[in-house]
Amino acid sequence: METLLDVENLWVKFPSRHGVFDAVRGVSFTLGRERLGIVGESGSGKSMTGRAILRLIRPPGIVEADQISLEGVDLMKLPEKDMRSVRGQRISMVMQDPKFSLNPVMTIGDQIIEAYRLHTTATKTQAYEKSLEMLEAVSIRDPERVMRAYPHEMSGGMGQRIMIAMMLIPNPEILIADEPTSALDVSVQRQVLDIMDKLVKDRGMGLIFISHDLNLVADFCDRVLIMYAGRIVEVCDADKLHEAQHPYTRGLLNSLPRLDQPRDRLDVLKRDPDWSIAPSVSARL
Repeated sequence: METLLDVENLWVKFPSRHGVFDAVRGVSFTLGRERLGIVGESGSGKSMTGRAILRLIRPPGIVEADQISLEGVDLMKLPEKDMRSVRGQRISMVMQDPKFSLNPVMTIGDQIIEAYRLHTTATKTQAYEKSLEMLEAVSIRDPERVMRAYPHEMSGGMGQRIMIAMMLIPNPEILIADEPTSALDVSVQRQVLDIMDKLVKDRGMGLIFISHDLNLVADFCDRVLIMYAGRIVEVCDADKLHEAQHPYTRGLLNSLPRLDQPRDRLDVLKRDPDWSIAPSVSARL
């Protein structure tokens, strides 16, 4: 498999009154033209890993890594000016809640056009036509009306589709999706996932899909990294996630309700202190 992204020994640290807090600890993985899931509880370091790849951790936060290599170019060594051309153009990130990612006082059309023209030499007319085309690609009906609308006029599902369109319009090589369906109902969630799946396959992109929903990741992704306390504790094929062996992964799976195996009481996850001090498992191919 062709490697698009190679992350080796990634650490994210935050100084505090009680010393340095390690949010991500020694994470290593590679991403090819595939759908890579990252799962874990809130606070496990999933989102921090995605933000660190794009160097979006601001001071006093500290990002350290042996390398974060994008097709042979180490992003850790790039000056900030060059990183701006990487963000959006080569690696895009869809944040969790579109209401906090979209500018409430700009029309949706103006925001998508701005995102496209920032990375191209297209005229405003060309950018407008491209924006309509991208909105249609994410299954938005009547894209001309949506272009004139403001974010508050859109539902959660529409907002996520708009964000996906905005992030994919520069045709990036990698998309990082941070819990893009967590606020959506099941039917809209499936539509958004189908749209992302089609775009990834059609464009030959790499996708990092960050989620806390194990069943969703098992159904949607190709490989899965399970994170606990800032470390990768297990790596497995997505279709074999329910056969995972690590006690943390087993605990997460056993705490989920199942229609085929109804129980009076769900298991409570029992944590072992050794999980947080064990070396991070490498997911590099």
